[in-house]
Amino acid sequence: MAFFAERIRNATCLTARAGAFMALLALLWSPIAQAAQQTGPVTGLPVPRFVSLKSDRVNLREGPSKDHRTIWIFQRAGLPVEVTAEFDIWRRIRDSEGSEGWVLHSLLSGRRTAIVAPWKKGVEFPLRRTGDAGAEVTARLQSGVIGSLKACNGKWCRLAGEGFDGWIEQENLWGAYPGETIQ
Repeated sequence: MAFFAERIRNATCLTARAGAFMALLALLWSPIAQAAQQTGPVTGLPVPRFVSLKSDRVNLREGPSKDHRTIWIFQRAGLPVEVTAEFDIWRRIRDSEGSEGWVLHSLLSGRRTAIVAPWKKGVEFPLRRTGDAGAEVTARLQSGVIGSLKACNGKWCRLAGEGFDGWIEQENLWGAYPGETIQ
């Protein structure tokens, strides 16, 4: 009988420890802790966030130093990328195809750009005079077109580039988060 009493006491102690552990986890995952995790430790800016490439030649490295090998070379200034982490002068980025690696922060620009539906090859999307589905179509943009994001209202974004300026549905862009507003 003493054997079973000892087991029950041990189980009760383990349950109390598990409860304390769960309370600690809840505290660590509180909204305050989550908010702290959503800003970069170097810049204090949101992570993740969209930026664009500043240069026509940007080396994507497998780690945050020049000692790490180059795994890709971007050759398009203005290409939108997503910053997913920060370390010293390095930023881990992801492109619209999901490739990830590290680049020097000086090769990135805070200028917002977007790419039209890179996941739908060969499809055209209407660019409208205003952010309204009934507005006049001023141009048709093929998937893969890159433009400067001038504004977003959470549903529509104003996209401008060489020979076009108008509004496109936000869900058809990579470079703005769903529901994000940009002024």
